[in-house]
Amino acid sequence: MPLPPPAILPWRDRADVVNRLLAERFETLLPGLMRECGLDMWVVINREYAEDPVYLTLVPEPVFSARRTTMLVFFDRGEGTGIERLTVSRYGLGEFFSSAWPEGGSCEAQWQRLAEVIAERDPSRIGVNVSRDWAFGDGLSQSAHEQLIAALGPELSQRVTSAEDLCIRWLETRSRAELELYPHPVQIARGALAEAFSNRVITPGVTTTDDVAWWLRQRFSDLGLPAWFQPYCNVQRAGHPPADDAVIIGIDPAVIQRGDLLHTDVGLTYCRLHTDNQEMGYVCHADEDAPPAGLVEAMRTGNRWQDILCSNFVTGRTGNEILAATRAAAAAAGIDAQLYSHPLGAHGHAAGPTIGMWDNQGPTPVQGDWVLHRDTCYAIEGSVTVPVPEWDNQRVQIKLEQDGWFDGKRVVFIGGRQTQLHIVR
Repeated sequence: MPLPPPAILPWRDRADVVNRLLAERFETLLPGLMRECGLDMWVVINREYAEDPVYLTLVPEPVFSARRTTMLVFFDRGEGTGIERLTVSRYGLGEFFSSAWPEGGSCEAQWQRLAEVIAERDPSRIGVNVSRDWAFGDGLSQSAHEQLIAALGPELSQRVTSAEDLCIRWLETRSRAELELYPHPVQIARGALAEAFSNRVITPGVTTTDDVAWWLRQRFSDLGLPAWFQPYCNVQRAGHPPADDAVIIGIDPAVIQRGDLLHTDVGLTYCRLHTDNQEMGYVCHADEDAPPAGLVEAMRTGNRWQDILCSNFVTGRTGNEILAATRAAAAAAGIDAQLYSHPLGAHGHAAGPTIGMWDNQGPTPVQGDWVLHRDTCYAIEGSVTVPVPEWDNQRVQIKLEQDGWFDGKRVVFIGGRQTQLHIVR
Protein backbone atom coordinates (compact mmCIF):
# COMPACT_ATOMS: atom_id res chain seq x y z
CA MET A 1 0.00 0.00 0.00
CA PRO A 2 1.58 3.35 -1.02
CA LEU A 3 2.29 5.80 1.74
CA PRO A 4 0.04 8.87 1.85
CA PRO A 5 1.60 11.94 0.23
CA PRO A 6 3.30 14.50 2.46
CA ALA A 7 1.07 17.35 3.58
CA ILE A 8 0.43 19.80 0.74
CA LEU A 9 0.07 23.45 1.68
CA PRO A 10 -2.96 25.42 0.51
CA TRP A 11 -2.24 28.06 -2.11
CA ARG A 12 -2.17 30.95 0.37
CA ASP A 13 0.44 29.26 2.54
CA ARG A 14 2.46 28.29 -0.52
CA ALA A 15 2.62 31.98 -1.48
CA ASP A 16 4.19 32.75 1.90
CA VAL A 17 6.77 30.00 1.35
CA VAL A 18 7.60 31.22 -2.16
CA ASN A 19 8.09 34.77 -0.93
CA ARG A 20 10.38 33.66 1.88
CA LEU A 21 12.40 31.68 -0.65
CA LEU A 22 12.56 34.68 -2.99
CA ALA A 23 13.75 36.98 -0.19
CA GLU A 24 16.52 34.51 0.65
CA ARG A 25 17.54 34.23 -3.00
CA PHE A 26 17.76 38.01 -3.34
CA GLU A 27 19.87 38.30 -0.20
CA THR A 28 22.17 35.28 -0.50
CA LEU A 29 22.43 34.52 -4.23
CA LEU A 30 21.87 37.57 -6.40
CA PRO A 31 24.77 39.77 -5.21
CA GLY A 32 27.37 37.05 -5.76
CA LEU A 33 25.91 36.00 -9.10
CA MET A 34 25.84 39.55 -10.48
CA ARG A 35 29.49 40.04 -9.46
CA GLU A 36 30.47 36.64 -10.86
CA CYS A 37 28.93 37.68 -14.20
CA GLY A 38 30.50 41.13 -14.16
CA LEU A 39 27.27 43.15 -14.12
CA ASP A 40 26.52 46.01 -11.77
CA MET A 41 23.03 46.52 -13.23
CA TRP A 42 20.45 44.06 -14.54
CA VAL A 43 17.35 45.33 -16.34
CA VAL A 44 14.42 42.98 -17.02
CA ILE A 45 11.66 44.36 -19.25
CA ASN A 46 8.59 42.50 -20.46
CA ARG A 47 4.94 42.92 -21.35
CA GLU A 48 1.80 41.06 -20.37
CA TYR A 49 1.47 37.82 -22.38
CA ALA A 50 5.08 38.12 -23.51
CA GLU A 51 6.82 37.44 -20.21
CA ASP A 52 10.56 36.95 -19.99
CA PRO A 53 11.39 33.34 -18.92
CA VAL A 54 13.21 34.79 -15.90
CA TYR A 55 10.49 37.25 -14.87
CA LEU A 56 8.27 34.98 -12.78
CA THR A 57 11.30 33.82 -10.77
CA LEU A 58 12.02 37.43 -9.78
CA VAL A 59 8.61 38.63 -8.58
CA PRO A 60 6.62 37.64 -5.50
CA GLU A 61 3.43 35.64 -5.19
CA PRO A 62 0.67 36.15 -6.16
CA VAL A 63 2.00 37.70 -9.37
CA PHE A 64 0.82 35.76 -12.42
CA SER A 65 2.13 37.95 -15.25
CA ALA A 66 3.64 41.24 -16.25
CA ARG A 67 1.22 44.17 -16.19
CA ARG A 68 1.27 46.42 -19.25
CA THR A 69 5.05 46.94 -19.54
CA THR A 70 6.83 45.87 -16.35
CA MET A 71 10.42 47.01 -15.81
CA LEU A 72 12.67 45.65 -13.08
CA VAL A 73 16.05 47.19 -12.24
CA PHE A 74 18.68 45.50 -10.05
CA PHE A 75 21.68 47.64 -9.11
CA ASP A 76 24.75 46.54 -7.20
CA ARG A 77 25.86 49.39 -4.96
CA GLY A 78 28.98 47.50 -3.94
CA GLU A 79 30.22 44.97 -1.41
CA GLY A 80 28.33 45.01 1.87
CA THR A 81 25.37 46.98 0.57
CA GLY A 82 23.37 44.34 -1.29
CA ILE A 83 21.35 44.79 -4.45
CA GLU A 84 18.95 47.70 -4.87
CA ARG A 85 15.67 46.49 -6.39
CA LEU A 86 13.45 48.92 -8.28
CA THR A 87 10.43 48.73 -10.51
CA VAL A 88 9.63 51.34 -13.12
CA SER A 89 6.06 50.23 -13.73
CA ARG A 90 2.47 51.39 -13.49
CA TYR A 91 1.73 48.69 -10.91
CA GLY A 92 3.80 48.08 -7.79
CA LEU A 93 5.31 44.79 -6.62
CA GLY A 94 4.97 45.17 -2.88
CA GLU A 95 7.88 45.24 -0.47
CA PHE A 96 10.24 43.40 -2.82
CA PHE A 97 10.73 46.37 -5.16
CA SER A 98 10.82 50.10 -4.52
CA SER A 99 8.71 52.03 -6.99
CA ALA A 100 10.76 54.45 -9.05
CA TRP A 101 7.71 55.69 -10.99
CA PRO A 102 4.89 56.05 -8.44
CA GLU A 103 3.19 58.84 -10.38
CA GLY A 104 2.70 56.72 -13.50
CA GLY A 105 1.99 58.28 -16.87
CA SER A 106 2.35 57.55 -20.56
CA CYS A 107 4.47 54.86 -22.18
CA GLU A 108 6.91 57.52 -23.32
CA ALA A 109 7.20 58.82 -19.77
CA GLN A 110 7.90 55.30 -18.50
CA TRP A 111 10.86 54.83 -20.86
CA GLN A 112 12.14 58.29 -19.99
CA ARG A 113 11.94 57.51 -16.28
CA LEU A 114 13.79 54.20 -16.78
CA ALA A 115 16.59 56.08 -18.55
CA GLU A 116 16.75 58.56 -15.64
CA VAL A 117 16.93 55.76 -13.07
CA ILE A 118 19.80 54.18 -14.96
CA ALA A 119 21.65 57.46 -15.51
CA GLU A 120 21.34 58.41 -11.84
CA ARG A 121 23.16 55.21 -10.87
CA ASP A 122 25.78 55.41 -13.63
CA PRO A 123 26.40 51.64 -14.01
CA SER A 124 29.45 50.36 -15.83
CA ARG A 125 27.74 47.35 -17.43
CA ILE A 126 23.99 47.08 -17.95
CA GLY A 127 22.85 43.51 -18.46
CA VAL A 128 19.73 42.88 -20.55
CA ASN A 129 18.19 39.56 -21.51
CA VAL A 130 19.26 39.06 -25.11
CA SER A 131 20.91 35.85 -26.30
CA ARG A 132 21.37 34.03 -29.57
CA ASP A 133 21.85 30.63 -27.92
CA TRP A 134 19.82 30.48 -24.71
CA ALA A 135 16.03 30.85 -24.63
CA PHE A 136 16.35 31.54 -20.89
CA GLY A 137 18.51 34.58 -21.63
CA ASP A 138 16.54 35.95 -24.57
CA GLY A 139 13.40 37.36 -22.97
CA LEU A 140 13.79 40.99 -24.09
CA SER A 141 11.71 41.55 -27.22
CA GLN A 142 13.21 43.33 -30.21
CA SER A 143 10.86 46.28 -29.87
CA ALA A 144 11.64 46.72 -26.17
CA HIS A 145 15.35 46.50 -26.92
CA GLU A 146 15.01 49.22 -29.55
CA GLN A 147 13.06 51.44 -27.16
CA LEU A 148 15.62 50.91 -24.40
CA ILE A 149 18.56 51.86 -26.63
CA ALA A 150 16.73 54.95 -27.88
CA ALA A 151 15.82 56.03 -24.33
CA LEU A 152 19.37 55.59 -23.01
CA GLY A 153 21.03 57.58 -25.76
CA PRO A 154 24.39 56.98 -27.40
CA GLU A 155 26.64 57.10 -24.30
CA LEU A 156 24.71 54.88 -21.88
CA SER A 157 23.61 52.46 -24.58
CA GLN A 158 27.27 51.58 -25.16
CA ARG A 159 27.24 49.96 -21.70
CA VAL A 160 24.41 47.56 -22.54
CA THR A 161 25.47 43.92 -22.79
CA SER A 162 23.94 40.47 -22.73
CA ALA A 163 22.91 39.12 -19.32
CA GLU A 164 22.63 35.54 -20.59
CA ASP A 165 25.20 34.18 -18.11
CA LEU A 166 23.40 35.82 -15.19
CA CYS A 167 20.04 34.46 -16.39
CA ILE A 168 21.42 30.91 -16.44
CA ARG A 169 23.24 31.19 -13.13
CA TRP A 170 20.18 32.75 -11.40
CA LEU A 171 17.85 30.08 -12.74
CA GLU A 172 20.10 27.07 -12.12
CA THR A 173 21.28 27.88 -8.58
CA ARG A 174 19.22 26.68 -5.63
CA SER A 175 19.28 28.32 -2.21
CA ARG A 176 19.65 26.35 1.01
CA ALA A 177 15.97 26.75 1.86
CA GLU A 178 14.92 25.57 -1.61
CA LEU A 179 17.07 22.47 -1.25
CA GLU A 180 15.46 21.73 2.11
CA LEU A 181 12.00 22.03 0.54
CA TYR A 182 12.72 20.12 -2.67
CA PRO A 183 12.25 16.56 -1.31
CA HIS A 184 8.62 17.40 -0.51
CA PRO A 185 7.30 17.73 -4.10
CA VAL A 186 9.52 14.89 -5.30
CA GLN A 187 8.04 12.57 -2.68
CA ILE A 188 4.53 13.69 -3.67
CA ALA A 189 5.23 12.88 -7.32
CA ARG A 190 6.83 9.53 -6.55
CA GLY A 191 4.00 8.63 -4.18
CA ALA A 192 1.43 9.27 -6.90
CA LEU A 193 3.48 7.25 -9.35
CA ALA A 194 3.67 4.31 -6.92
CA GLU A 195 -0.09 4.44 -6.48
CA ALA A 196 -0.59 4.51 -10.26
CA PHE A 197 1.47 1.33 -10.58
CA SER A 198 -0.68 -0.62 -8.12
CA ASN A 199 -3.92 -2.57 -8.07
CA ARG A 200 -5.66 0.55 -6.79
CA VAL A 201 -5.42 1.93 -10.33
CA ILE A 202 -4.59 -0.98 -12.63
CA THR A 203 -6.80 -3.99 -13.33
CA PRO A 204 -4.92 -6.28 -15.71
CA GLY A 205 -6.82 -6.89 -18.91
CA VAL A 206 -9.01 -3.81 -18.37
CA THR A 207 -6.95 -0.70 -17.62
CA THR A 208 -5.20 1.03 -20.54
CA THR A 209 -1.98 2.98 -20.59
CA ASP A 210 -4.04 6.11 -21.29
CA ASP A 211 -6.15 5.38 -18.20
CA VAL A 212 -2.99 5.45 -16.08
CA ALA A 213 -1.69 8.64 -17.69
CA TRP A 214 -4.96 10.50 -17.15
CA TRP A 215 -5.30 9.12 -13.63
CA LEU A 216 -1.93 10.71 -12.82
CA ARG A 217 -2.96 14.02 -14.40
CA GLN A 218 -6.21 14.01 -12.41
CA ARG A 219 -4.40 13.01 -9.21
CA PHE A 220 -2.08 15.99 -9.45
CA SER A 221 -5.00 18.29 -10.21
CA ASP A 222 -6.95 16.97 -7.20
CA LEU A 223 -3.92 17.70 -5.03
CA GLY A 224 -3.74 21.26 -6.40
CA LEU A 225 -0.44 20.61 -8.16
CA PRO A 226 0.05 21.69 -11.79
CA ALA A 227 1.59 19.09 -14.10
CA TRP A 228 4.14 20.76 -16.37
CA PHE A 229 3.63 18.13 -19.06
CA GLN A 230 1.07 15.44 -19.79
CA PRO A 231 2.00 12.22 -17.93
CA TYR A 232 2.32 9.16 -20.07
CA CYS A 233 2.46 5.40 -19.61
CA ASN A 234 3.67 2.65 -21.92
CA VAL A 235 4.35 -1.08 -21.82
CA GLN A 236 6.93 -3.57 -23.00
CA ARG A 237 5.71 -7.10 -23.58
CA ALA A 238 7.31 -10.47 -24.25
CA GLY A 239 7.06 -11.27 -27.93
CA HIS A 240 6.91 -7.61 -28.92
CA PRO A 241 10.48 -6.33 -29.33
CA PRO A 242 11.20 -2.59 -29.03
CA ALA A 243 10.72 -1.97 -32.77
CA ASP A 244 6.98 -2.40 -32.17
CA ASP A 245 6.37 1.28 -31.41
CA ALA A 246 2.63 0.90 -30.93
CA VAL A 247 3.24 -1.32 -27.91
CA ILE A 248 6.49 0.09 -26.61
CA ILE A 249 6.06 3.82 -26.97
CA GLY A 250 2.30 3.95 -26.64
CA ILE A 251 1.38 5.66 -29.91
CA ASP A 252 -1.99 3.92 -29.42
CA PRO A 253 -3.36 3.13 -25.95
CA ALA A 254 -2.53 -0.43 -24.94
CA VAL A 255 -4.59 -2.56 -22.58
CA ILE A 256 -2.26 -3.51 -19.74
CA GLN A 257 -1.84 -7.29 -19.54
CA ARG A 258 -0.27 -9.66 -17.06
CA GLY A 259 3.44 -10.01 -17.73
CA ASP A 260 3.79 -6.41 -18.97
CA LEU A 261 6.72 -4.19 -18.02
CA LEU A 262 5.36 -0.71 -17.29
CA HIS A 263 6.96 2.71 -17.62
CA THR A 264 5.68 6.18 -16.85
CA ASP A 265 6.99 9.75 -16.83
CA VAL A 266 5.53 12.49 -14.60
CA GLY A 267 6.38 16.03 -13.58
CA LEU A 268 4.69 18.54 -11.29
CA THR A 269 5.25 22.03 -9.91
CA TYR A 270 5.16 23.03 -6.24
CA CYS A 271 6.30 26.36 -4.79
CA ARG A 272 8.01 27.15 -8.12
CA LEU A 273 10.10 23.95 -8.02
CA HIS A 274 9.69 21.33 -10.75
CA THR A 275 9.97 17.56 -10.49
CA ASP A 276 10.60 15.00 -13.25
CA ASN A 277 10.42 11.26 -12.57
CA GLN A 278 10.36 8.07 -14.62
CA GLU A 279 9.88 4.70 -12.95
CA MET A 280 9.15 1.10 -13.95
CA GLY A 281 6.61 -1.49 -12.87
CA TYR A 282 5.71 -5.10 -13.53
CA VAL A 283 2.30 -6.80 -13.79
CA CYS A 284 2.59 -10.28 -12.33
CA HIS A 285 1.11 -13.36 -13.96
CA ALA A 286 -1.46 -15.17 -11.81
CA ASP A 287 1.13 -17.74 -10.74
CA GLU A 288 3.86 -15.16 -9.94
CA ASP A 289 4.68 -13.37 -6.72
CA ALA A 290 7.60 -11.36 -8.15
CA PRO A 291 9.06 -10.27 -11.48
CA PRO A 292 11.29 -12.64 -13.48
CA ALA A 293 14.90 -12.60 -12.34
CA GLY A 294 15.97 -11.12 -15.68
CA LEU A 295 13.83 -8.02 -15.12
CA VAL A 296 15.13 -7.70 -11.56
CA GLU A 297 18.68 -7.79 -12.92
CA ALA A 298 17.79 -5.26 -15.61
CA MET A 299 16.62 -2.88 -12.88
CA ARG A 300 19.92 -3.37 -11.04
CA THR A 301 21.75 -2.54 -14.26
CA GLY A 302 19.76 0.69 -14.48
CA ASN A 303 20.81 1.61 -10.95
CA ARG A 304 24.46 0.82 -11.73
CA TRP A 305 24.23 3.12 -14.74
CA GLN A 306 22.81 5.89 -12.54
CA ASP A 307 25.76 5.45 -10.16
CA ILE A 308 28.21 5.74 -13.05
CA LEU A 309 26.57 8.94 -14.24
CA CYS A 310 26.50 10.50 -10.77
CA SER A 311 30.18 9.62 -10.18
CA ASN A 312 31.09 11.75 -13.20
CA PHE A 313 29.52 14.92 -11.81
CA VAL A 314 32.59 17.05 -11.07
CA THR A 315 32.56 20.80 -10.49
CA GLY A 316 33.83 22.61 -13.58
CA ARG A 317 33.18 19.78 -16.00
CA THR A 318 30.96 20.59 -18.94
CA GLY A 319 27.83 18.68 -19.74
CA ASN A 320 29.58 17.26 -22.80
CA GLU A 321 32.50 16.07 -20.68
CA ILE A 322 30.15 14.36 -18.22
CA LEU A 323 28.38 12.70 -21.16
CA ALA A 324 31.60 11.40 -22.71
CA ALA A 325 33.02 10.12 -19.40
CA THR A 326 29.76 8.37 -18.52
CA ARG A 327 29.38 6.72 -21.91
CA ALA A 328 32.97 5.47 -21.77
CA ALA A 329 32.57 4.07 -18.25
CA ALA A 330 29.23 2.43 -19.08
CA ALA A 331 30.71 0.80 -22.19
CA ALA A 332 33.66 -0.49 -20.15
CA ALA A 333 31.18 -2.02 -17.70
CA GLY A 334 29.31 -3.70 -20.55
CA ILE A 335 26.20 -1.54 -20.11
CA ASP A 336 24.23 -0.51 -23.21
CA ALA A 337 22.95 2.92 -22.14
CA GLN A 338 21.57 6.18 -23.45
CA LEU A 339 22.01 9.40 -21.50
CA TYR A 340 19.76 12.45 -21.71
CA SER A 341 19.92 14.24 -18.37
CA HIS A 342 18.91 17.85 -17.98
CA PRO A 343 18.88 20.58 -15.35
CA LEU A 344 15.81 20.91 -13.15
CA GLY A 345 14.51 23.66 -10.91
CA ALA A 346 12.68 26.85 -11.81
CA HIS A 347 11.65 25.07 -15.03
CA GLY A 348 11.24 21.42 -15.92
CA HIS A 349 13.74 21.40 -18.78
CA ALA A 350 15.73 24.02 -16.99
CA ALA A 351 18.77 26.26 -17.38
CA GLY A 352 22.23 24.75 -17.10
CA PRO A 353 24.39 22.09 -18.77
CA THR A 354 22.78 19.65 -21.20
CA ILE A 355 24.15 16.15 -20.55
CA GLY A 356 23.24 14.22 -23.70
CA MET A 357 19.99 14.15 -25.64
CA TRP A 358 17.86 11.15 -26.58
CA ASP A 359 18.54 11.82 -30.27
CA ASN A 360 22.16 12.93 -29.84
CA GLN A 361 24.67 10.94 -27.79
CA GLY A 362 27.50 13.22 -28.88
CA PRO A 363 28.40 16.79 -27.90
CA THR A 364 25.67 19.43 -27.78
CA PRO A 365 27.09 22.85 -28.75
CA VAL A 366 26.73 25.73 -26.28
CA GLN A 367 24.28 24.18 -23.80
CA GLY A 368 26.47 21.09 -23.50
CA ASP A 369 29.52 23.32 -23.02
CA TRP A 370 28.07 24.96 -19.90
CA VAL A 371 30.04 23.92 -16.80
CA LEU A 372 28.70 22.19 -13.71
CA HIS A 373 28.25 24.34 -10.59
CA ARG A 374 27.44 23.38 -7.03
CA ASP A 375 23.91 23.63 -5.62
CA THR A 376 22.30 22.83 -8.94
CA CYS A 377 19.67 20.17 -9.59
CA TYR A 378 19.19 17.65 -12.39
CA ALA A 379 16.88 15.00 -13.71
CA ILE A 380 19.20 11.99 -13.66
CA GLU A 381 17.65 10.60 -16.81
CA GLY A 382 18.46 7.88 -19.28
CA SER A 383 17.93 4.24 -20.14
CA VAL A 384 19.68 0.91 -20.33
CA THR A 385 18.85 -1.90 -22.74
CA VAL A 386 19.19 -5.41 -21.32
CA PRO A 387 18.35 -8.90 -22.67
CA VAL A 388 15.90 -10.85 -20.50
CA PRO A 389 16.46 -14.62 -20.46
CA GLU A 390 12.85 -15.35 -19.48
CA TRP A 391 11.70 -13.41 -22.56
CA ASP A 392 13.91 -15.47 -24.93
CA ASN A 393 16.62 -12.81 -24.52
CA GLN A 394 14.34 -10.11 -25.89
CA ARG A 395 15.91 -6.78 -25.08
CA VAL A 396 14.00 -4.42 -22.80
CA GLN A 397 14.60 -0.80 -21.87
CA ILE A 398 14.78 0.25 -18.25
CA LYS A 399 14.01 3.96 -18.45
CA LEU A 400 14.76 5.79 -15.21
CA GLU A 401 14.63 9.41 -14.14
CA GLN A 402 15.16 10.64 -10.60
CA ASP A 403 15.78 14.12 -9.27
CA GLY A 404 19.24 14.88 -7.93
CA TRP A 405 21.09 17.73 -6.24
CA PHE A 406 24.79 18.26 -6.94
CA ASP A 407 26.26 19.69 -3.72
CA GLY A 408 29.67 20.37 -5.23
CA LYS A 409 31.09 16.95 -4.42
CA ARG A 410 28.37 14.37 -5.00
CA VAL A 411 24.86 13.87 -6.32
CA VAL A 412 22.17 13.39 -3.68
CA PHE A 413 18.87 11.88 -4.83
CA ILE A 414 16.44 14.50 -3.60
CA GLY A 415 13.48 12.24 -2.84
CA GLY A 416 15.16 8.86 -3.04
CA ARG A 417 15.27 6.66 -6.13
CA GLN A 418 13.64 3.51 -7.42
CA THR A 419 15.65 0.35 -6.83
CA GLN A 420 12.87 -2.24 -7.21
CA LEU A 421 10.10 -2.59 -9.77
CA HIS A 422 6.63 -1.54 -8.68
CA ILE A 423 4.39 -4.59 -8.57
CA VAL A 424 0.82 -4.99 -9.84
CA ARG A 425 -0.73 -8.33 -8.90
